[in-house]
This record gives sequence, structure tokens and C-alpha cells, in this order.
Amino acid sequence: MYRSTLALLSLLAALLFPVSAAAEAPVRVMPLGDSITGSPGCWRALLWQHLQQTGHTAVDFVGTLPAQGCGFPHDGDNEGHGGFLATGIADQNLLPGWLSATDPDIVLMHLGTNDVWNNQSPATILTAFGKLLGQMRAQNPTTKLLVAQIIPMAPANCAACAQRVIDLNAAIPAWAQANSTAQSPITVVDQWTGFSPAADTYDGVHPNGTSGIQKIEGRWYPALTAALG
Repeated sequence: MYRSTLALLSLLAALLFPVSAAAEAPVRVMPLGDSITGSPGCWRALLWQHLQQTGHTAVDFVGTLPAQGCGFPHDGDNEGHGGFLATGIADQNLLPGWLSATDPDIVLMHLGTNDVWNNQSPATILTAFGKLLGQMRAQNPTTKLLVAQIIPMAPANCAACAQRVIDLNAAIPAWAQANSTAQSPITVVDQWTGFSPAADTYDGVHPNGTSGIQKIEGRWYPALTAALG
């Protein structure tokens, strides 16, 4: 009788107070990119902190790479691989292994800087983006992709890079529109506008630890919270 009563009470509790889906499984967010994302990529730390402070606590940043120091504790798992090209990740089929290890629901992708530096054309880069998107959807058909129009760059040894970034960024919205679906939407996040290589980087390429990472975080946050719903 005692066990029957407990079972009945447990059933009633489950019906009256169901565990939320968010509590059961946090939304898994993969920051995907190169050294701008991962070395140390402290915009991710700011983003995680901002989410926590605004009630978006059921979020799990995922990746096969661990956090690097950013001055305060944060969920720093990521796929920010320094020096990697989008075309290289696609050609070497590196993404499926990362996806199977982490199974993200949302991907924040800032890729293309190293491709631009290596004079890959926008068409070639976007072909790589398409392959990566297909691999994301093979792992999770409802993947939400937030793809960045990448931050500007002005390295001392690449005078042409500034225009190449502009050319790539100009092509990204049409690619996103053509490939977005209701089941697996793509959102373009403008990381280029208002970002200054002179003021917001320490070397013309990588964001500095003050205004640079703050600006990047400030563009990801509204797009990510919208994707979280």
C-alpha cells in the first residue's frame, strides 16, 4: 500500500510539475572558427556571462577544445582552431568528428579569415560553407546556423585582404538565403560593420581584449538569444 501511494504521488507530481525541456537538456551551442574564436576568444566568455546574467542559463557551449583564460570562470568549450581555413576544414572532413563528439543545436560560425589571407575566392569559401552546412544537418537536421560576416582585417603583410573581406561578406547573405530552411534556418550576423582593425584589434586581424571582444559579443548576443527562443 505504501509503495502504491508513493507511485501515485510520483505520477501526480510528474503530471502537475513536469520537468522542462530546458532543464532536461540545455541548448548546445558550438562556437566554430579559427583563432578569432579560440585563441583565447574571450568574446565567448563575455557572451556566456551575458547569457547567464539575462536568464539564459540552460545553454551549454560545446566543442572539443577547452577554455582558455579570460579572467573569470565560464563555459569555454569551443571549436576555434587557430590557423584553420574553412576550405581546409571542409576538404579534410574535420567537422563530422567534432559534431559527433558534441552534437550542437546551434552553431556560431566565424570562418573565412584565413581563407581570405590565402586568396581563396568568395565562391570557393562559400562552397566550403555549403559542405560544412550539409555535415551539420547530417548530424542534426534542425541545426540553427548563425554565420558571421567576418570582422575586417588589415594585416601589414596583406594589403589586398581588406577588400577580400568585403567581397566575401557581400556574398554571404545571398548564400544564407539560398540555403536557409524552416527546419534548419541560417541567420547572418554582421560582425563587420562598426569594427575597426585599428581600434579593435592588436595586430590588424585579431580582436583586442577590450573593445574588440566586446563588439563581437555584442553582435552575437541578440542573434543567439533570438535562436534560443
